[in-house]
Amino acid sequence: MAESRKNPKVDGFLRKAKKWKQEFEMLREIVLGCELTEDIKWMHPCYMHEGKNIVLIHGFKEYCALLFHKGALLKDPHGILIQQTENVQAARQLRFTSAEQIEEMQLIIKAYIDEAIEVEKAGLQVAYKKTEEYSIPEELENKFVEIPELKTAFASLTPGRQRGYIYYFSQAKQSKTRESRIEKYLPQILEGKGMDD
Repeated sequence: MAESRKNPKVDGFLRKAKKWKQEFEMLREIVLGCELTEDIKWMHPCYMHEGKNIVLIHGFKEYCALLFHKGALLKDPHGILIQQTENVQAARQLRFTSAEQIEEMQLIIKAYIDEAIEVEKAGLQVAYKKTEEYSIPEELENKFVEIPELKTAFASLTPGRQRGYIYYFSQAKQSKTRESRIEKYLPQILEGKGMDD
C-alpha cells in the first residue's frame, strides 16, 4: 500500500490509541488495500469511496470493530455482522478481540469491504423505518393532550428530530424519568428545535 494513501490525522489517532493499537493498524492496512480514501470522522478513522462513507474503525472496552455504514445491505455469508442495538437500522459491525483473529480473517474482511464498495457504487439505500412506525411513549401522548401546541410543534419537527426525541424518551425505564425528560425538552420542542440544536 502506498504511504501517500495514509492520512496524517489517522497517524495521530493511532499514536494516541492506548488499547487495540496493533489491531487498528492491521485493520487500517486491510482497508487501505481496498483503495479507499482515509480521513477522521466522528473522532475515528473513516474510509470512503468517492466521498461516501464505507467503513469506520473504532474500539470499545471488550472489542474493536469495523463499522459498515450500510452493513444491513451486505449479504453476510459468514453470519458475522452484528447490529449494535435494535434501533441501529443501517450500520453493522465486524468485531475483533485480537490481532490473530484479524490475521485469520483478512480475506473475509477484504471481501466484506469490497461488497460494501459495490453497494455504494450501485447507489443502494437502506429502507429506514418511518417515524410513524415508532411507538410514542404514553407520557408524551399525555403531554400532547395537556398542551395541544406541543403536539403541533412536535409534528412540525423533521422526522429525524422526532425520532431522536422518541428514542431518548423511550429509553428511560421508569415513567417518572420519561416525564422528567419530556419536561426538560418541552421548550426546545415548542421552539421547533431538535435535541442537539
